[in-house]
Amino acid sequence: MLEKLGEAIRKATDKIANALFLDKDVVDSIVRDLQRALIEADVNVSLVKELSDKIKKSAMDERIKGVEKKEHLVKILHDELLRLLGEHKQLKLLEKQNRIMLVGLYASGKTTTIAKLGNWFAKRGKRVALIGLDVHRPAAKEQLMQLGKKNGLNVFTNIEEKDALKIWKEFEPKLKDYDLILVDTAGRHSLDKELVEELKELNKKIKPTETILVIGADIGQAARTQANEFKKATDISGVIITRMDSTAKGGGALTACAETKAPVYFIGTGEKVNDIEEFNPNSFLSRLLGMGDLQTLIEKVKSVTEEKSQKKIQKKLEEGKLTLEDVVEQVRSMNSMGGFDKIKSMIPGLSNINAKIPEGALENQEAKLARWEHIIKSMTQEEKENPELLEKQTSRMARIAKGSGVATSDVRSLLKQYKLLNEVIKSGGAGMDMSEGMSQKQMMKFAKKFGKKMRF
Repeated sequence: MLEKLGEAIRKATDKIANALFLDKDVVDSIVRDLQRALIEADVNVSLVKELSDKIKKSAMDERIKGVEKKEHLVKILHDELLRLLGEHKQLKLLEKQNRIMLVGLYASGKTTTIAKLGNWFAKRGKRVALIGLDVHRPAAKEQLMQLGKKNGLNVFTNIEEKDALKIWKEFEPKLKDYDLILVDTAGRHSLDKELVEELKELNKKIKPTETILVIGADIGQAARTQANEFKKATDISGVIITRMDSTAKGGGALTACAETKAPVYFIGTGEKVNDIEEFNPNSFLSRLLGMGDLQTLIEKVKSVTEEKSQKKIQKKLEEGKLTLEDVVEQVRSMNSMGGFDKIKSMIPGLSNINAKIPEGALENQEAKLARWEHIIKSMTQEEKENPELLEKQTSRMARIAKGSGVATSDVRSLLKQYKLLNEVIKSGGAGMDMSEGMSQKQMMKFAKKFGKKMRF
């Protein structure tokens, strides 16, 4: 995500820290690199110039001396980048029923985002319902139903009905028992009069507690125009930016929303249902600077694990009684978060590791997980709970490999993962609260010791 921009910012801070003297040539070099990266990320040129001027002015200020000047310059850079990204505002649910209406143009990703939001809040204990009111895009309602079924979310819609208000009235009585109702609305190629009228009618009837604009990161600075137009038409309370994983234009969308004072609640970072993150400018900038983002990582863990499962695995960690089935489940959860390569930017000290997961590795991992599950099914209960028996009696390993139709190397691979996870526990993982995630100290210990060993 915006790797070039992050690299340029890190280089800028390194140049400042390592410079013997902050003369004009050094400052100009730093500013040029930053300007290039910010413009490539589609940040508005006038904002780039404003940032550049502040850095140059601060660097040349003779009233600031020595090391203090360097620290002051890094702080100016940090503060100005934060200003570009806007203020942090969380999407907070009310105690009473919440009705969130998602709006946006065609191809912005509303329907997929509704499923992601539904999953996000369902994993945090909320009773969630999705309702499909997009009566214009072909197969929009069918797509929502498929996403709901796939992710265990309740969906209400009428495939045949062409009137959005009638669909809402039909299902409104059934929605009373839900904490959160997520409403999928129609889009258009542009915010025309017909769409505005439809949204106003829906707004009047639904009375949403939040109206969220969904926009794609690839529209760049055009996000400013969209945000302003929708704010005038529907009084949007926040924004979700999708496709932040596939474009360098994300900087344009983020800064454009900040300019319009439309807070960004979430960003979409991939196609999977768990690929959504709360947007926090401080955390986002921390990752760009290579300093990690533990809180987002903790939230990701919550997104892929049911609350009951978190407590169950916590108990097993405390008792030091992980089984092979637990190991497979934990690796599957890691894969759901995108694998180690995707989350390492959130772990302090690991974001600069150059080793990349080879293309197609995650697909291969799915096949490996399937083999592991076949292996476990061929084991006795005693072997599942005490895998060490397999190493003591190789005949057991041979029997299991034959029974599950895999090579003995696959059995050894599963045992290796089991031993590694148990080593983590013995090294201080046990006792950590999975509902809150690892402490920074625990995460750093895990990252340094096991980061390069894990093969997801």
